Amino acid sequence: MTFDTYETLALACLVLLLGYFLVKRVKLLSNFNIPEPVVGGFIVAIVLTVVHEIWGLSFSFDSNLQRTMMLVFFSSIGLSANFARLIKGGKPLVMFLVVAAMLIAIQDTVGIFGSMALGLDPAYGLIAGSVTLTGGHGTGAAWAETLTNDFGISGAMELAMACATFGLVFGGIIGGPVARFLINRLHKEEVPEDENVDDVQEVFEKPVYRRKVNSRAIIETISMMAVCLLVGQFLDELAKGTAFQLPTFVWCLFTGVILRNTLTLVFKFTAPDQTIDVLGTVGLSIFLAIALMSLKLWELAGLALPVFVILTLQVVVMATFAILVTYRVMGSDYDAVVLSAGHCGFGLGATPTAVANMQAVTAHFGHSHKAFLIVPMVGAFFIDLLNASLLKFFVEVAAYFH
Repeated sequence: MTFDTYETLALACLVLLLGYFLVKRVKLLSNFNIPEPVVGGFIVAIVLTVVHEIWGLSFSFDSNLQRTMMLVFFSSIGLSANFARLIKGGKPLVMFLVVAAMLIAIQDTVGIFGSMALGLDPAYGLIAGSVTLTGGHGTGAAWAETLTNDFGISGAMELAMACATFGLVFGGIIGGPVARFLINRLHKEEVPEDENVDDVQEVFEKPVYRRKVNSRAIIETISMMAVCLLVGQFLDELAKGTAFQLPTFVWCLFTGVILRNTLTLVFKFTAPDQTIDVLGTVGLSIFLAIALMSLKLWELAGLALPVFVILTLQVVVMATFAILVTYRVMGSDYDAVVLSAGHCGFGLGATPTAVANMQAVTAHFGHSHKAFLIVPMVGAFFIDLLNASLLKFFVEVAAYFH
């Protein structure tokens, strides 16, 4: 059965509503911050798999709508990037970016060589590496298409969604224990709050003002997103077959960065951040709903055990890295503890998981304004840019061993 654009959009919205309903009522799902599109989408994917196994029916959804929503989401990430915030973060933010880059390299190395040791194509190792763990569901789904085209592997999208969900859950599980272990090493039960905090830091930890979502803000945001999609696709066509060839969503993201900061710095334009966030989230939600509805779970049967072994190893690597590297590089103090807990969150899952991890720590041991300044910026934007850049190299490595 094939569904056109309108039918696909309607079904995607029903999937999202199902996800909202379940997350609101099932405490386990809300505690682990499992996204609503993932919950609803996986349930629908399971139902469609049962239908396929019993009656042999397959379902096809509009891929153009799915791709457009993906590009909208990554454009919103670029449009959210504010160079002024990077400057405010200073040296600690740059150090944390270096630490995050180190983890990405380790995840992809473990993924590639782990998959080869288990008899899998190295491309599967990338999916069970930074593509889905540091990258999350959105990046995982975006790169799945690229890896399928480049390596000819099957079940990439299904595997990406499964790996990203696994990482999301365990990113929330290990953050607390890692923080507790590090707190015990400090020999302190409670750390006093730093009173010397400027207004910018307060905004990151407790947002006090954001521009309201209204018709003008929506039109401004849609206009900027349209430019991102138009220029991004143009640059993608221009770079094909060259050393600068990257997935289309990366070009849309880059365009958003340049557009946002040019308008802000040159034309003194006040970007509608809340509207960008809202429309970006809508794009991601619809994209994930369609991607998950389209999953062919029966194609994962032969990959389940080997990939699970790799993912389990990645969890151990993340916890060890947070304790031995993140904590030490970031200063071996209380702020470093909170940053380590946050790194577990978005190193395996997503920024909301990172924030939840940090809030769980600060609720018992005091505030960490430094962590709440750095992690949201790195996890929400810079990590995607960094991941995309490093993945270009590791895709070449995987191609060498392919």
